[in-house]
Amino acid sequence: MGPRIIVIDDDRDYLEVMKGRLLAAGFPGVELEDDARRAASRFESEEFFDIALIDMTMPEMDGLALLEIIKNHNPGTECIMVTAVNDARTAMQCLRKGAYDYLVKPVAPEDLAISLGRTLERKRLLDILAIEKSRDLPQLSNPALFAPIITRSHPVLRVLKQAELHAGSDVPVLITGESGTGKELLARAIHAASPRAAQAFTPVNMASLTAGLFEAEFFGHTRGAFTGAEKERAGYLKQTHRGTMFLDEIGNMPLEIQGKLLRVLQDGQYAKLGTSEPQRVDVRFIAATNENLAEMMSRRMFRKDLYYRIHGGWLHLPPLRKRKEDIPLLVGHFLKEYCAPEPPCGIEEAALCVLVAYEFPGNIRELRSIVQSAVNLAQGRSISVYCLPDHLRKPETVMSCAHESQADVTIPLAEVEKNHILQAYRHLNQNKSQTARLLGIGMNTLRRKLKAYGEA
Repeated sequence: MGPRIIVIDDDRDYLEVMKGRLLAAGFPGVELEDDARRAASRFESEEFFDIALIDMTMPEMDGLALLEIIKNHNPGTECIMVTAVNDARTAMQCLRKGAYDYLVKPVAPEDLAISLGRTLERKRLLDILAIEKSRDLPQLSNPALFAPIITRSHPVLRVLKQAELHAGSDVPVLITGESGTGKELLARAIHAASPRAAQAFTPVNMASLTAGLFEAEFFGHTRGAFTGAEKERAGYLKQTHRGTMFLDEIGNMPLEIQGKLLRVLQDGQYAKLGTSEPQRVDVRFIAATNENLAEMMSRRMFRKDLYYRIHGGWLHLPPLRKRKEDIPLLVGHFLKEYCAPEPPCGIEEAALCVLVAYEFPGNIRELRSIVQSAVNLAQGRSISVYCLPDHLRKPETVMSCAHESQADVTIPLAEVEKNHILQAYRHLNQNKSQTARLLGIGMNTLRRKLKAYGEA
């Protein structure tokens, strides 16, 4: 997936040359237009392109007039003007009317690639700012690539759109959020939406690397670099060449190896253990942490230069307790994952209410574990409150949820209490001691109530 680019010039041969150069530079989504008026009508009908390369001198309409039409109808399209005349006044006029760059024919392939890279980076940043300012919910261009991230939370959907915009570039991305919020899942989605999707995605737990292991694991080593090292090791960097490396738990990385990682991020160069010959690598880095890096820098536990290097783009995933609207969606997803196809299992309304009321310090990872355990206990039946862990079943929460689940009819409180006690008693196979302990009441109180209900 790449940006949509339209090249507008009345010289058909020149258009074919430009298309070849754009394809060689890694931009497959190229369209050609040799009629300026036809190009104008396409923009007037709200056809969208990320970038327009516009020739200044065309017989039907000059480039400045076409630029004005494009900016009036689709200001999100970034325009690069192409001319045979290197004139400063014309260049300034183009920039004042909204063009981003001005190239002079003949355009060298390297100049074209640099200009497109700068233009796309500008567009990406402007689009991210627009998401932050807009009250409208952004739409993903490729929602299927982000489908593994299950959400209807507006803040999370905005994060996904920002992630999609970052995916189109090679800028390093830092993902923050509590443990269990799905940082690696988001990193994988960014990789899948990037031009590197066909290459390797390498996740690395940075907290597990010691100073002694870092160079061998990251850089690799030659044969004989260690005693007993009979084979050469490629290392993570070489394995991930032209792909994406996910640096998980980067906040827990020992300070002594942060400088070694910084050199790779800065220069893209490294040397295997056992040799001084430098090697170059093309890797896109995505880092993640649940630590407060700003606080760690103030305590000199994390290098500032490394922080600014990995902080090219910043994405923050909110905890599950701040996106409770996602809990029913996630529960439904996990039920499909853990329940046998026949018969399909479900969850009672009161049990779902208890889950929504819980704070989930372990976030989505904890919710998944709770649902899996509850499915096992339910044995093919719908999950009830009593299939949930003890620490979720606070009496006040269970009573409140039991009342809410029957809120469509007016039921006296005594009847709600009776239904709740009998449901627990029968669920526990009429074991009085377990029922009393679960409900948080005394044994005598339970016996008295059961006798009143005709269950003694």
